[in-house]
Amino acid sequence: MTTVPNDRSGADGALLDAGEQLSGAELRDLQLRRLRATLRHAYDNVAFYRNSFDAAGVAPEDCRTLEDLARFPFTTKADLRDNYPFGMFAVPEADIRRIHASSGTTGAPTVVGYTRNDLDMWADMVARSIRAAGGRPGQKIHIAYGYGLFTGGLGAHYGAERLGCTVIPASGGMTARQVRIIQDFKPEIIMVTPSYMLTLLDEFERQGVDPRSTSLRTGIFGAEPWTEEMRREIEQRMDIDAVDIYGLSEVIGPGVAQECVETKDGLHIWEDHFFPEVVDPLTDQVMAQGENGELVFTSLTKEAMPVIRYRTRDLTRLLPGTARRPFRRMEKVTGRCDDMIILRGVNLFPTAIEEIVLRTPGVAPHFQLRLTREGRLDRLTVRAEARPGASPEQRAAAAAAIAQGVKDGVGVTVEVAVVDPETLERSVGKIKRVIDEREPRPRA
Repeated sequence: MTTVPNDRSGADGALLDAGEQLSGAELRDLQLRRLRATLRHAYDNVAFYRNSFDAAGVAPEDCRTLEDLARFPFTTKADLRDNYPFGMFAVPEADIRRIHASSGTTGAPTVVGYTRNDLDMWADMVARSIRAAGGRPGQKIHIAYGYGLFTGGLGAHYGAERLGCTVIPASGGMTARQVRIIQDFKPEIIMVTPSYMLTLLDEFERQGVDPRSTSLRTGIFGAEPWTEEMRREIEQRMDIDAVDIYGLSEVIGPGVAQECVETKDGLHIWEDHFFPEVVDPLTDQVMAQGENGELVFTSLTKEAMPVIRYRTRDLTRLLPGTARRPFRRMEKVTGRCDDMIILRGVNLFPTAIEEIVLRTPGVAPHFQLRLTREGRLDRLTVRAEARPGASPEQRAAAAAAIAQGVKDGVGVTVEVAVVDPETLERSVGKIKRVIDEREPRPRA
């Protein structure tokens, strides 16, 4: 990666790459040129986009300004599944150098292909992200994301190597062994889902090891929404800087946006490669900066599988850049459109419950939401784990506090069950927070 001196780097003398040094006008000019080329590439080489553009009455040449992108149709996960496996590829299969895919647990997997240039760009963006998180060449990075078709492990791996770090490819699982590796190999950085970081913290303490005594200084957490309360929990128990990384396989993988360690005020989007919009999830209208809505991405430099106005289902808002101008920030994802629970007419997200659980004494930061139905009435039970040694009185007080917190903060009445420590299933990747056991409502 080409680097230039960073005039805004502070005392550590860090470097920013050439993209991070663009002025606002230079960035917008680069975005428009890359956007027009991407629209043409997609139209000429992907039947789905050619048919989609034609049906909407737009052509690549109609994009004369960045604002004109709003005239083009959206792409959804259903579109990717409908074109399974390789129908969204814009280059011959012989030019594909790697294939990743989602798990496909709720339907056909979404498949993503990469050319050699795509892989190089991806590694550059993850390297940029790790550096923004405080990582430096020569440091050791413990990667506990899963390896394989999931983009997390290999995406983090090659980005860390591109930065010049030493990679410890631990992958997921074997929690006790991971704790031993961290103690023996002494990495400075860990990349993992925040929920599995909590599992590792519990294992340190189970083994009688103070997590604050380890070599770790930075945690780069992604692949699932997490709250400021969880950040405080991890930082206090581990004595590290906990920062957010964002990405999704359909756009590239991890490395689309990164929280900077010096500010921890949201994630700077690498806008020289990924153009963001926020739209109203109901009306599809583009929202003004600072307004909440659904995050939408258009790739600007992908060759194998460009995506045009891809609906992520993630809810956030765009804000001006701070530590990495001229790039805009996205606020930490508060939830997903498809994760929203409608309980007796009230909309709520698991992250709202998480904040309440994490600030309640006597319970651990592990919880699940169980939805059931009795007759025509939906019921939600919050199942939270007691901390080791919590007395029956402390458990009862915690259950009452959580129930009151949800009633006051969200506006619904829920049941709360404080269960024994290590009762809830641990996750080695993305945790499943919601268990929906409701039967479909009978038709009238």
